[in-house]
Amino acid sequence: MKAKERDYDYSLTKITCACGNVIETRSTAKDIHVEICSACHPFFTGKQKLVDTAGRIERFNKRYNIKN
Repeated sequence: MKAKERDYDYSLTKITCACGNVIETRSTAKDIHVEICSACHPFFTGKQKLVDTAGRIERFNKRYNIKN
């Protein structure tokens, strides 16, 4: 049996992020819109937000009357 030929059309595509960053690549899809890219994701930018857990722990201890 002869294998089916797949003829994909990889055309130039623009991937647009919500931050305004535009990446050009080739894809079978048309224009793509994403919410997060490597230019604005906290892991890649190094601007990660730290969650203040100290306040949550104190609130938990206060709620259940736990004393250290």
